[in-house]
Amino acid sequence: MGSACIIRPARLDELPRLTEVEIDAFATLAEALGVVGEAHTLPLDVLRGSLDAGLLLVAVDDGDRPVGFLAAEEIEGTLYVIELDVCRETQRKGIGRRLMGAAVEIAEARRLPALTLTTDRYVPFNAPFYASLGFTLPKVEAVPQFLQKKLDHELAVGMDPERRVAMILAL
Repeated sequence: MGSACIIRPARLDELPRLTEVEIDAFATLAEALGVVGEAHTLPLDVLRGSLDAGLLLVAVDDGDRPVGFLAAEEIEGTLYVIELDVCRETQRKGIGRRLMGAAVEIAEARRLPALTLTTDRYVPFNAPFYASLGFTLPKVEAVPQFLQKKLDHELAVGMDPERRVAMILAL
């Protein structure tokens, strides 16, 4: 499946499916973090904003059904990755890596100098995965203000400050 899947721009009628993918993927994260609770999904207007900006990508199976997605937005001259999710049944097959590669291509085409994101420091498929793609942890004073605001918001809604980090991939 992994290499057979196609990465393409998402369509408006696929947004509800992307929420399903996000909920499914959350189970793996919840297990890794040892947390219980509801998956917090992106509001549809956030997905719609990425779609309208041409920054919502899907990985689809042979039936053209999304099994993963990447939502991004342009913020302060960077491509900020809002969300990256892959269904449990298709995880660990390189789909997330391919979605990130497609995001890098978009950033390069738009002549953006970097990709940015916030993630969990310890979960293997979070910060260590992004590090394997070349993302680095900026020094505290080098974190762009908008990324610091994202982190501050995450902590304000109850995320663990020890675990949340900003990462940057300079292009």
